[in-house]
Amino acid sequence: MPMSRRFQVTRHGLTLDGEPFQVLSGAMHYFRTLPQQWPDRLAKLRAMGLNTVETYVPWNLHEPRPGEFTFTGLADVEGFLTAAEKAGLYAIVRPGPYICAEWENGGIPAWLEFRQRCHDPRWLEPVDRWFDELIPRIAARQVGRGGNVLMVQVENEYGSYGDDHVYLRHLASGLTRRGIDVPLFTSDGSWGLMVTGGTVPEIYATANFGSDPAGHFAEFARNRDDPEFCMEFWNGWFDHWGEEHHVRDPEEVAKLLDELLTRGASVNVYMAHGGTNFGFMAGANAGGEQADGRYEPTVTSYDYDAPISEHGEPTAKFWAYREVLGRHTALPPEPSREPVATLPAREIACEARLSLLDCLDVLSTGTVRSAVPRTFEELGQAYGLAVYRGHVPGPRPEALPLTVTGLHDRACVLIDGVHRATLERDAVTSLPLATPERGVDVTLIVEAMGRVNYGPVQGESKGVTGGVRHERQSVFGWEIDPVPLDSVEGLPWGRDTSAAGPSFHRATLHVEEVRDGFIALPGWGKGYVWVNGFNLGRYWSRGPQVTLYLPWPLLRRGANELVVLELDEAPAQPRVEIRAAPDLGESRS
Repeated sequence: MPMSRRFQVTRHGLTLDGEPFQVLSGAMHYFRTLPQQWPDRLAKLRAMGLNTVETYVPWNLHEPRPGEFTFTGLADVEGFLTAAEKAGLYAIVRPGPYICAEWENGGIPAWLEFRQRCHDPRWLEPVDRWFDELIPRIAARQVGRGGNVLMVQVENEYGSYGDDHVYLRHLASGLTRRGIDVPLFTSDGSWGLMVTGGTVPEIYATANFGSDPAGHFAEFARNRDDPEFCMEFWNGWFDHWGEEHHVRDPEEVAKLLDELLTRGASVNVYMAHGGTNFGFMAGANAGGEQADGRYEPTVTSYDYDAPISEHGEPTAKFWAYREVLGRHTALPPEPSREPVATLPAREIACEARLSLLDCLDVLSTGTVRSAVPRTFEELGQAYGLAVYRGHVPGPRPEALPLTVTGLHDRACVLIDGVHRATLERDAVTSLPLATPERGVDVTLIVEAMGRVNYGPVQGESKGVTGGVRHERQSVFGWEIDPVPLDSVEGLPWGRDTSAAGPSFHRATLHVEEVRDGFIALPGWGKGYVWVNGFNLGRYWSRGPQVTLYLPWPLLRRGANELVVLELDEAPAQPRVEIRAAPDLGESRS
């Protein structure tokens, strides 16, 4: 790419150095793929025929605690843009501050006390502080300064949330003030409600949809007269736990892509490569548009039925897209059609067990005593678990309901140290409880699933957000241990352990040649897997996802440590399966 270029949005279309330019972009989020794998995935985007890569920037990854910023590892957005440039790709950057993306809380940090996306100073002050750190890094990589950044987004699908144009203009002027001189843009659904709420006249507006390009652009044009750009062409979809796996027919979406390009529109394929929601970062929905809708947590895989699979393999959709793109642009050389090499399949026996309750001295950040249960946010905790211990007096011979109100999201309940029930948000949140004269001790081990990333429920708290009642009577007096699970490297393996409830299990994976793999846990219930200290994410027998993707950069030749935290009940003889191919569950189109 030349040292300096000029990208513009004109009345007649998009231009690069004064010449018409059709943006052929694909979404790939740097934070969902390990940095060592970026060059491979970006090269495949280019080989498909794309000229641009698009990425969000998740605020909560980069500022995990107020004023503490990180731009290394999965958070190395600058390194990603450099890798994209080396692959011959321009870039579109979407810094939020809200990103949706099926990402935890839509990228909004859990520590924020005020989470309304508007021009209230309580929101703008932390946003401006974050942008002071981020935006100069993006500005330095714009095409006008010899980099590859073509465009920068203002907010994200704001019309699906609000109508605060003062806020949108504040963000836009702030981007410009911090050095952004490439075109700014917004992206929203084509429906008039979203367009009128989420756009302002002076900022280029783009549309998001996954079908009927002519119809969506016509609807969009009722309110905006902008060069056509589908900023999110939804060529696949994400999965929730307990649903079927979503797929779309490659030929169907290839025809839609051809229709878009034939009419001269620019496009961003969402997703071109999806990657993985590692750790605790998978988000959730809440029954679509309804504030009181059913809670729907997103699975760990973000494969998205994309043309480049979660483990980096070109799919049938990739080849169909490459054929279509070849009708509209010159294609790079065809990439290899050889399957990605993977670890050989095998079973590994777990060699050690450790009860979570028997190592709170290592895992807890410090016991908190409180009259009422505290939320994760009140405990200064973003993710993981919290252990609540209380006492219900007696005698109460009648079995009265013990109810956890505002449970976010799941709780293992022990009564006098015996596992009695698993409570779950929007399902069973109470159990019958009688007490002897001395009363009973109640322990709740509460897991936070992903925070809702879209719609009116954004900004929810985690943990016990209401209270605990025995029939109508509130239970007061709690000891709470926050267990953020930031690391499992200090677990006291070998300690005597007998407590009921969630438990850690350790296995050793011996590797002769470092390759990708896939982990399955048949017979297990629900929990997390760490490989050499890295949290791969959640598993759940509820499905549809069966295997967790194990990227090769996490492995080393020889012995590798696998740690499983089972929240429900492990098999009598716990074993972990290594598989040679992914299993994302039964599909539906």
